[in-house]
Amino acid sequence: MWLGLVDRTRRWLHELGARWWRSRFEADQRQGASQPVALARLERVVLSDGVGRTLFEGFAAHRDSSRGHEETGWVLLGLREEREAIVLATLPAGAARQAGVAHVKFNEDAQALASRIVRQVDRRLTILGVVHTHPGSLRHPSDGDYRGDAVWVGQLRGQEGVFGIGTADGRGGERPLFARQPRPNVQSFGKLTFSWYALKQGDAHYRPLPVVLTLGDDLARPLHPVWEIIEAHADRLDRLARQQAGVTFDVVTEADGRALVVSMPLAEPGHSLRVLVREREVRYYLVRGPDLVAVDPHESRVDQGVYLVLADLAAQD
Repeated sequence: MWLGLVDRTRRWLHELGARWWRSRFEADQRQGASQPVALARLERVVLSDGVGRTLFEGFAAHRDSSRGHEETGWVLLGLREEREAIVLATLPAGAARQAGVAHVKFNEDAQALASRIVRQVDRRLTILGVVHTHPGSLRHPSDGDYRGDAVWVGQLRGQEGVFGIGTADGRGGERPLFARQPRPNVQSFGKLTFSWYALKQGDAHYRPLPVVLTLGDDLARPLHPVWEIIEAHADRLDRLARQQAGVTFDVVTEADGRALVVSMPLAEPGHSLRVLVREREVRYYLVRGPDLVAVDPHESRVDQGVYLVLADLAAQD
């Protein structure tokens, strides 16, 4: 996808797309749904206005940062309908990404955990495509992009993906009053521009994809302020969620900042284990009906701390 892209990024997207497709199909089967209906070629991409704001604000903030000369990007999650892709969430590349002026490699562990958290809202959400930025003025995916995307899109619903290219070569002022759409597949806000394309498996070229906005939030936006926490604990939290049934995640705001909360039901009705996770601090609580009891397993590694608490509870029985 990106200029000079590291192949490992493609392999991860390929594997994550395949994993999500299997989970979607299995969920449909459990619910007694029929085989997925054949999908037509994409005719447009629909962005919630929350997603649109995230992309432009995130791009602007990135350019103002110490790493503004590098590429950055977002994975797009949403719904794949018969002739359109509806983008409802963005997962950022993250601070732990590997990037330069001609490539970006997302933080894989953080992406996997974040996708799990967002899908708590709607299990139908799936990967739709990727947005990435170019430091220069190339508003079209490159030949290197095509070589990777031509393989990857086969794992997506409809075997087709949505791809956005962000550049900062527009002619508008630095502080415009509103966004413009100079062409059906192009969005501009000041000097920042996103150009949208589709690629279906077997296509020889990308084709411009008209973009429209609709009302709605970016379902992943609450995760962005705690992204460093997600990156710091992603592999252990994702593993815990795979090993234990009923694990859920939430973001809470405290007096000194935001934190990620992990909840896991216990055997007794109304009882659960709750973990407050910060970047450098982890707190454990037992919820017993209306009571909240702090416990301390003296373990900052979340998964191991949880199992130490569970072992202690088992020893008390």
